[in-house]
Amino acid sequence: MTRLSVNINKIATLRNARGGNVPDVQKAAIDCERFGAEGITVHPRPDQRHITFKDVELLREIVQTEFNIEGNPTPDFIQLVIKNKADQVTLVPDDPGQLTSDHGWDTIKHRDFLKKIIKQFHDAGIRTSIFVDADVEMIKNAVETGTDRVELYTESYASHFTKNKEMAIAPFVDAARVAQNLGLGINAGHDLSLENLRYFAQHIPGLLEVSIGHALIADALYLGLENTVQLYKRQLHF
Repeated sequence: MTRLSVNINKIATLRNARGGNVPDVQKAAIDCERFGAEGITVHPRPDQRHITFKDVELLREIVQTEFNIEGNPTPDFIQLVIKNKADQVTLVPDDPGQLTSDHGWDTIKHRDFLKKIIKQFHDAGIRTSIFVDADVEMIKNAVETGTDRVELYTESYASHFTKNKEMAIAPFVDAARVAQNLGLGINAGHDLSLENLRYFAQHIPGLLEVSIGHALIADALYLGLENTVQLYKRQLHF
């Protein structure tokens, strides 16, 4: 069964726009779990424009499900993840000022770098996942880094879904089958929504977890957070 991890970055973005503590990021995390989310994801960036390092510390104290911290493995990020004992770390090749994640790792070019970083997390008892495009060669070489899982970057699937969903899903099915054969766990995320999530989950073999933030929080503005979390969970349970 595929688990839903709610990325609460956008809650922090709204809070930071005004200052203070409204909306309350900690309460949002507790509520998402109470409403059925099986994980909480955060993506602290160097400029801390949404989730701050302090948020990570406070959330670690209260998150009862899986706590997934994702980001570019800079020294500060590595220290933050290890200090706060994430259940899972997802490594993303973001530039410091990047608006949002827009590509996966080149697991050939960065194999040795990733291998070194992943060992640090494994030594701390933290499961690792690396952000990758739906590229069979990148998947094949991901196993050489020692990662436990790969997170399929699903923007291309989402952007082509309404035009030709069969063509949009095809490279992801191929990538997932290769990952399974290599013993890699499979996560997915980026632009998954109520419109395209069920079809994706139905067709990706071995899909363990999806991380969804922007679309889910946007839907919650209209539908309410409790209803929205449960609607997303229903897309995964068929």
